[in-house]
Formats: sequence, C-alpha cells, structure tokens
Amino acid sequence: MMDNDKKKKMLRAQKQVAELKGFYIHLAVYLAVNLLITSVKIIGNMSHGESFLEAFWDFGAFAVWLFWGIGLVFHGLKVFSYNPFFNKDWEERQIRKYMEKEKKESERYR
Repeated sequence: MMDNDKKKKMLRAQKQVAELKGFYIHLAVYLAVNLLITSVKIIGNMSHGESFLEAFWDFGAFAVWLFWGIGLVFHGLKVFSYNPFFNKDWEERQIRKYMEKEKKESERYR
C-alpha cells in the first residue's frame, strides 16, 4: 500500500514537471517566433519607406505578441495552479452554502 502511494505521488510530480517543462518550451517558442515576426515586420515596413519608429510602433508588429501572449498567460495560470475565480475560499463558501441548504431542507420536513 505504501508503495502504491509513492507511485501515485511520483506520477503526480512527473506530470507537474512535464507541464512546467511544456510551459517553458511554450515561452521560449513564443519569444523566438515573435522576435522573428517583429523583426521581419519592422524591416519590411522600413523597406517601404517608413522610419524605424513608425515601423516599430505599427500595431502589426505587436498583434501576435498580444494575442498569443493572452494564451500564454492562461497556460501559465494553469501550470502554476493559479485560479482567482475558483480558489479554496470559493470552494469552502460553496460547500457551506450547500450544507446550509441541505440542513434547512431536512429541518423543513421534521
């Protein structure tokens, strides 16, 4: 029985490490791809007569950073187990709420 618990803990730890590794790979790819896209976009805009600052502040240079970044944030929130909406306090409040409701229902029929 003790061996079984150790195996379960090891599997959970391995899963967490794999998720963390996946997040860091996602982050590295995000940075590399977005730097490449932004560089190509800026150089392309400059070749069409824009100054560096005009090309740099073009929304197209940041659009991928922004939208992909939103997905990356949610990935990070999942990996690091941060959930501001359904946290432990919320769970406890819901449990108490349903227990009170159940208690009132049982008292109603006494």
